[in-house]
Amino acid sequence: MATLKFEDAMARLETIVSELEHGDLPLDESLKIFEEGIKLSKTCLKMLDDAERKVEILIQDKDGKKRLRAYSPDEEETDESSPSA
Repeated sequence: MATLKFEDAMARLETIVSELEHGDLPLDESLKIFEEGIKLSKTCLKMLDDAERKVEILIQDKDGKKRLRAYSPDEEETDESSPSA
């Protein structure tokens, strides 16, 4: 799953959820795809955590220096209204 794209993992996870919700599978098959779903879920969470770290690193302060800080949607509105230097 290391080379799996986030969107592909989410699509497969949605398929697994749908199959499990229908309840038509035998128990052993249900357990097998449930286990796959758990692995996919962990993979997606890791990908999201990694992306969040990258965004935090790339956010720049007002001096143009890169600073590690959490993203805030409120800052986006003020940044857009500020003139670019």
